[in-house]
Amino acid sequence: MDSLCRHGVEHIFGYPGGAILPIYDELYRFEARGQLKHILVRHEQGASHAADGYARATGKVGVCFGTSGPGATNLVTGIATAHMDSIPMVIITGQVPRAAIGSDAFQETDIFGITLPIVKHSYVARHARDIAWIIAEAFHIASTGRPGPVLVDIPKDVGLEECDYVPVNPGDVKLASYRPTVKGNPRQINAAIELMGEAKKPLLYVGGGAILANAHEEVKALAHRFQIPVTTTLMGLGAFDEHDPLSVSMLGMHGTAYANFAVTGCDLLIAVGARFDDRVTGKLDEFASRAKVIHIDIDPAEVGKNRRPDVPIVGDVRQVLTQILDRLKELNLPEQTVTQDWLAQIDEWKRDYPLEVPQPEGSLSPQEVIVEVNRQAPHACYTTDVGQHQMWSAQFLKTGPRRWISSAGLGTMGYGLPAAMGAKVALPDEDVICISGDASFQMNLQELATLAQYNIKAKIVIINNGWQGMVRQWQETFYGERYSSSNMSTGMPNFKLLAEAFGVKGMVVSSRDELSGAIAQMLDHNGPVLMDVQVTSNENCYPMVAPGKCNSEMLGLPKEPPIFK
Repeated sequence: MDSLCRHGVEHIFGYPGGAILPIYDELYRFEARGQLKHILVRHEQGASHAADGYARATGKVGVCFGTSGPGATNLVTGIATAHMDSIPMVIITGQVPRAAIGSDAFQETDIFGITLPIVKHSYVARHARDIAWIIAEAFHIASTGRPGPVLVDIPKDVGLEECDYVPVNPGDVKLASYRPTVKGNPRQINAAIELMGEAKKPLLYVGGGAILANAHEEVKALAHRFQIPVTTTLMGLGAFDEHDPLSVSMLGMHGTAYANFAVTGCDLLIAVGARFDDRVTGKLDEFASRAKVIHIDIDPAEVGKNRRPDVPIVGDVRQVLTQILDRLKELNLPEQTVTQDWLAQIDEWKRDYPLEVPQPEGSLSPQEVIVEVNRQAPHACYTTDVGQHQMWSAQFLKTGPRRWISSAGLGTMGYGLPAAMGAKVALPDEDVICISGDASFQMNLQELATLAQYNIKAKIVIINNGWQGMVRQWQETFYGERYSSSNMSTGMPNFKLLAEAFGVKGMVVSSRDELSGAIAQMLDHNGPVLMDVQVTSNENCYPMVAPGKCNSEMLGLPKEPPIFK
């Protein structure tokens, strides 16, 4: 407990059980003294997602607890979610006593082995005297280099063992075998500047690494210095102001048409903290096939993994961009003007292929709900679940750095509510809004009880179309309209009554006339709110790049796409 406090921990999300009771017993004392605050979730998956949301909202390391066996395995989905999106977390699990390990004891699982592929590092504490160093190393590893989750498994008898405690403070840890490269190679910096100076159709492709490195100001400075349009990944949303004329918003499977056209037609692609994910690239050999590539990333394993760059730069994104900007000042080069025709072409695409907000007669569209929420809460922190509502939110919400929290790599349904819980605990004075779907929400709805117990004033907006919406869209488009097990209307709860049963304010919106006033009432309520917004059931999320297709070959465009030669 003292080691956690020394590393800046204020909140822990968790659920007790037999093997971790020695730790919870000491936590009781620390809570009584006001040194730590524990949030009791209703399912361990909720704890891991809440710690994840806390970390994304703050940049700090999120912390969660679970007991051995099923408690630990219930954390696995949240650990995998954090791993895929490079989120710094420390997960502390109880384990059966040392002598019982390997004997199939009650509630024993090898959580160390189970999680090996989905953690950055992991420990089993064999002696109480090692715990201080283990915790210090875990925080150091989780938060430096490419961030990620670190597991610490503590057998029950280690938790009961007495030892001479020697504190280990942040900064005391020096790991000889772990020294992430943070500074870019000067020769590569110069090569990148040379390519930027020559490019007539450059594009900045910004991923979650820019958010994790807090590099949004540097991205903006570089974009304006060379007048480079900027597209972001799902993880990179908020790294660049989407109201800026240089923004082309998100690219990829459900990205804007003009972002996908831009990446198809560019002659230089500058990848900043992005990993060339398949949902971004579409058909990989046709992704930015006319472009030279500069790839900036702190993880050398990502550089060249999917696309070989012409100029690879390994280093911290913020540090590397600062080096580029400083070098430009030294060179005193004239301001860039050669991208004017390129920007004019992109502006034409923006006019010809806009994102559309349907207003169907007699019902609400999901898009207009999201737009109205964002209009009334432009500075809120938004979390989402996974599916159509997530993609519409990515298309229409305009957010800032660390104000977009969504499971991107793993695509975890049930993520949104507990992530909002974690974000709101971290940001008690700011609006935190979860945009969820009726199917996703039901995966972790038990966390309404946690919102009620601690009066965590997060707001949940359910985009309720009665379906697993993205599954239905794929079945309609690619599976001959055979809707196998995707309709959720039978057995769907009354969400308003459900919320009220947990002690949370429930609301229902079913018409356009009610929408604006209901959102205002939701935001004004001094407590958690669940708002069920009943939308049209058959709206699809477009544009959409079909599997195996080039990014410029999108479904749902208002006119034929341009031909790239």
